[in-house]
This record gives sequence, C-alpha cells and structure tokens, in this order.
Amino acid sequence: MERRGDWPVGSPWVRRAVEAVPRDGFAPDRLWEWDGHRWVSVERGADPERWGRVVYAGPDEAAVTQVSEGVPSSSLSCQAVVADMLDCLVLEPGRRVLELGTGTGWNAALLARRAGPGRVTSVEVDPGLAAAARERLGAAGVRVAVRVGDGVAGWAPGAPYDRVIATYAVERVPWAWVAQTRPGGRIVTPWGHLGHVALTVAPGGRSAVGRVQGLARFMPARGTGRTPDFRQVRGDGPAEDERPLCRDPGPLRDDPHLRFALRVALPRLRITTGTDADGVSAWLHDGTSWATLSALGPGRTVAHQGGPRRLADDLERAWDDWLAHGRPELYEYGMTVEPDRQYLWCRDPVTGPRWRTADREAIGPRPPGVSPVRGQGRRASRG
Repeated sequence: MERRGDWPVGSPWVRRAVEAVPRDGFAPDRLWEWDGHRWVSVERGADPERWGRVVYAGPDEAAVTQVSEGVPSSSLSCQAVVADMLDCLVLEPGRRVLELGTGTGWNAALLARRAGPGRVTSVEVDPGLAAAARERLGAAGVRVAVRVGDGVAGWAPGAPYDRVIATYAVERVPWAWVAQTRPGGRIVTPWGHLGHVALTVAPGGRSAVGRVQGLARFMPARGTGRTPDFRQVRGDGPAEDERPLCRDPGPLRDDPHLRFALRVALPRLRITTGTDADGVSAWLHDGTSWATLSALGPGRTVAHQGGPRRLADDLERAWDDWLAHGRPELYEYGMTVEPDRQYLWCRDPVTGPRWRTADREAIGPRPPGVSPVRGQGRRASRG
C-alpha cells in the first residue's frame, strides 16, 4: 500500500485504523480459495500458512469468507478499496455512522476507530454472520451495534445518521438510505458491481447527488439472484448472425473508461475477454442474448450473435457514442437520487445526458460533446 501510494493522503486515520485493527483478527477460521475449477476451503487449523496467505493475498485481493451454492456470498474486501471508500466517506470523530453489510465486522471496526465508541450501527441480513461479527468486535474491544435486518431498509431506529456506507453493490440506491441521512450527510456505496459513488444529501433531504469515486468489483445484495454464465445463455444452437467486426476488441480488456461507459449504456451486458496468439476475443451476454467477438489474426475479428437482441451491434453503437463524445472518463459520471427516480449523468447533473438506474434507458437529449465514462486511477475529487 505504501509503495503504491494507496494510503489516502487526506485521511491519515485510515492507515492508523488498519494498523490498530489487523485484518486477520476478523477473518474466520475457514476461508475459500479458487483452484481454477471451484471454490475450496482453506482451514486455519489445518494449514495456517496458506490461510494467512489468503487473508493477506495483496491490497487488491478480497478474502472469500462464505460460499453459498458454489458462489461467494461474503468476503473481507480488498484492503485498497476499503481504504479508498473510507477516505470517500470524509468521516470525522463523533459522527453517527450506518453501515450496510457487516460481514466479518472488520470494516465496522475501522469505522468505530474513527467515529468513536457507540457511534456505528451495522446491519447484516445473515444472522450467523451478524453473531460472529459481534463476537469478533467484542473480542477486539470495539463497541459497534450490530443489527440483523435487510440493508435495503437501512436502520430507522438509529436515524438520522451523518454517514452511510454500504459494503455490497446496488443497482438502485434505496431511498431509505437518503431519508435516514442528515442534510449535508454523505452516502458511499458500490454501484453496479463496477465502481463506487459518494453522494451528499441536499438541504431539505429531498435528493442526494455525487460522483463516481473509483473502480472496484463488489458482491451484489443478497437475494438479487445469480447471473447465468455465457455457456448457459449461448446454448448449443447455431449463431443467428455472423459478420465482420471492424474494430479491435482489445480496449474491452484494457480500457476501464470504455468498460464503465458500456456498463452505463448497456446495464445488463456482461463482458469476458481472453487473449491468444490471434489477439483479444470477447464473449458478451445479457442473460438472454449472446455474442462472440473472435480474433482471427491482425486486423481481423468476426462477430457471431444470437437471441432476441444483437449485442455486438448494441456494443458498437455504445462504443461509437463514447468515442464521438471525446472518451469521457469514469470520474465524469455521477448520480442523482430523488424519492421517485434516480439516474446517472455525465459531466453535468443538469445539462448532461441521463440514464435511469432502474433500466437505464436514456431520459433526456444528449447535448453535443457529452457522453458516458472516465478515469484511470482509483480516486476522484471528494466533491
């Protein structure tokens, strides 16, 4: 973290909190590791060195702490992202904090180091995880109120809060989070499994507005269902359409700003890439339709697609739109949340293009020179 400059300069308390509350103290005795085919358990008692390597795999690596039906359902988030989100929260001592998604309790402990004893309420939907987190927090001498409930509803008995932070991704920010936050308060949450936003509640509490702050992948909220993989959507039938693709798919692998733009414009699209001697290929699906972009050597790519939509065509249109508007970076995106609607916008919350977060159809004209995306680094300004 120090070598890479990942410790937040404006929030030196974050590093002090991480040093005072070691990550391994909140890791369960059983962790999970991907062996290339499936998730396998790593037991502290049977192999403590391997267990330790999973806990401290690196600043960008999460430690999976729970697997349900073969899919990770809880984790110790990667340390670099935890530090970045805590920095985004702009947390001062004495502030009242609501955390959604207690997990192991480590993030709640870090929050409590800054906010103070009894100032943090954390909500966890899984009673077993909540009980284990209470035990770890108690053993560490950290006073956090851990409640069992659905984070979508926030925790009204403790409102109003000065700060709200979620540890799982949402497609829509629940209005309860805004309603339970004081005007001028801040909400930091992962959005859309790809980045996180920081919103400030407006005077009067009738809206919350803010910008994308960084890239990271997060687990979705419980109960959102499993996304089918490409093979399930593709099936065994022949392609319904085949055509040359007049562009290199390489940026789908390498350009985070393009990936974010596509995520906004095509919210259900899932992209996987692979590289071989012929170049970069990509596999696309949205749960019902599919496309493959197959590299055939220098300058040659062919698209095959099937299903109700032509995803390769949709992708090219969204890609062209991004290029036409000057390749905006992910940090030029923001979000506005109101009681009856919420939307993403680019560059300007009033005059920029908008996409509803429910289904992300465009809801306004696209002014000249404005479009989706931005950012190579993880941090944006804290505005």
